[in-house]
Amino acid sequence: MSRATAAAVTAALGATLAFATSAPEAFAGRPDDPRLAPAARHAAPHVALRAVATRPDATRTRTDAALSDGIPFRSATAVGMSAERLAAVDRVVLRGIGAGGFPGASVVVGRKGYAVVKRGYGALSWGGAPVDEHTIYDVASLTKVVGTTAAIMVLYDEGKLDLDAPVRSYLPAFTGGAKDRVTLRHLLTHRSGLPAGRELWRTASSPAEARRQVIETPLYCAPGACFEYSDLGADILGFVAEAVSGQRLDVFLDERVFRPLGMTDTYFRPPAALRARIAPTEVAPPRGYPLRGEVHDENAFALGGIAGHAGLFSTAADLSIYAAMLLNGGEYGGVRVIADSTVRLFTARAAGTRALGWDTCNQRGSCGSLMGANAFGHTGFTGTSLWLDPERDMFVLLLTNRVHAARALRPAKVIADVRADLADAAELAVADDPMGLRAMPASFRADEASGWNRSARTVSRGKARKSSSKASRSKSARGKASSSRSKSAKSSSAKKSSAKSTSKKSTVKKSSAKSTKKSSAKKVTAKKPTAKKRT
Repeated sequence: MSRATAAAVTAALGATLAFATSAPEAFAGRPDDPRLAPAARHAAPHVALRAVATRPDATRTRTDAALSDGIPFRSATAVGMSAERLAAVDRVVLRGIGAGGFPGASVVVGRKGYAVVKRGYGALSWGGAPVDEHTIYDVASLTKVVGTTAAIMVLYDEGKLDLDAPVRSYLPAFTGGAKDRVTLRHLLTHRSGLPAGRELWRTASSPAEARRQVIETPLYCAPGACFEYSDLGADILGFVAEAVSGQRLDVFLDERVFRPLGMTDTYFRPPAALRARIAPTEVAPPRGYPLRGEVHDENAFALGGIAGHAGLFSTAADLSIYAAMLLNGGEYGGVRVIADSTVRLFTARAAGTRALGWDTCNQRGSCGSLMGANAFGHTGFTGTSLWLDPERDMFVLLLTNRVHAARALRPAKVIADVRADLADAAELAVADDPMGLRAMPASFRADEASGWNRSARTVSRGKARKSSSKASRSKSARGKASSSRSKSAKSSSAKKSSAKSTSKKSTVKKSSAKSTKKSSAKKVTAKKPTAKKRT
């Protein structure tokens, strides 16, 4: 689909929504951030920001760098896929946009080292500039696997990390009680006992304070005893990578992963000069101004914009390189960044459905229902996902900004169905499988759009009305027959009523006793932290 066609489709979907300019990116160089150079910490805020931008090891300002085109494009047939079946990708994504789930998307489907689909759909904002593979998105929790887990893999390769060593051996401040038994493996599989998160953006006045609060967060269960998807665990892993490497997380990743692979559009805290290419996220966040180029996650923002759980920005073109590198055993373009044995270790199922850092496919959810048993991937809250199927040497990448002024009633349902459909559409397009082509479904989830713009309550009420109407008709039909038996029925009813009354009294007493027991039990049960909803 051409840019002109995509723009025309988007224009037909809705009117332009105006957005105010984001507040200055002062968080990018807060003087109280302990990760800055000592001189910068003691300088005035505007001086600190300028110092960070000019430091040799700071995040690169790649405004004049050549754009990465990602992995090369080839026809579907050249890599054993059906172009006709891949057309379903266009339909699925455009239905998601048309339903108001997200204003635009950037998609890459890759196989055998080549892209067979690499294009943008819709616009950056409703009625805005068109999206392409160079549009920069806030990838949210893809940061965990593209950033933090990659850093841990590199350091593991170098023999600097032992996955079964206690975290305190690398981060001494992470100690006390059961925390002394938490290992890196626990953190990577979300079984450390740490809660899902905490509202750092409410309680911390600086990145240093936010960091301290993360490290001092108490466990709510014993290490290894429970699963809790935890942003805090990813943050701790980021702190470990910084402590062991001696570099800030963004600097380490840029030098050891992104730059060697030619990923020129992947960074934390993107330069303001790139704002026109960045897809906006939330319109009315707690910060009080529309977000564009600032991390959407409030806790990542509280940590200074560089966090283990969120904060990374990237493009579909760049992330296609990262995906191809993993499918090629840690090497791309003649450059090896991770050992093949390490890639296999970290992407294999380790505990439940979790691999080390990654999730694995269980044939439902965002990976669809057709990916192989060794498929692995992850999602991001802003509407992003990356799934890789080693068995078919294929990946499916989706970037959206579904948190930006979504018009659908249930945008989370829209993005969930679109993610799963894209994975299934790619799998169904594989034409060189020894078992032959799989049967195409009569429709995809996006074709049915179940629950996208109709609430469950509305559906329930509709069913209730139909049920009531049927009951009324049935009652009327039985009216005459029942009248002839009314006397005997009344006598029988009276006996039943008496029996029911006695039974109800007994039931009420039992129910009251059960209620008393439950109430007392609740008083001694520890309250589990509310898990952050992942989409």
